Amino acid sequence: MPCGRIGSTELLLIALLLVVLFGAGRLPELGRGLGLGIRRFKKSIHEEDSPPADKDDKDERKQP
Repeated sequence: MPCGRIGSTELLLIALLLVVLFGAGRLPELGRGLGLGIRRFKKSIHEEDSPPADKDDKDERKQP
């Protein structure tokens, strides 16, 4: 049995545990929140990679 790998039986047990702990109705809400958090994290990383001059240029275009 390889150490550190998750098989189908383990995934099934984790899913069953989640349903017992949070209930079937709350799982979609938790998934949505997790997805939103991941999207925000990726967006913040992408914004840090862009040069700060781009942000200044956008602000200058908005002002008359």
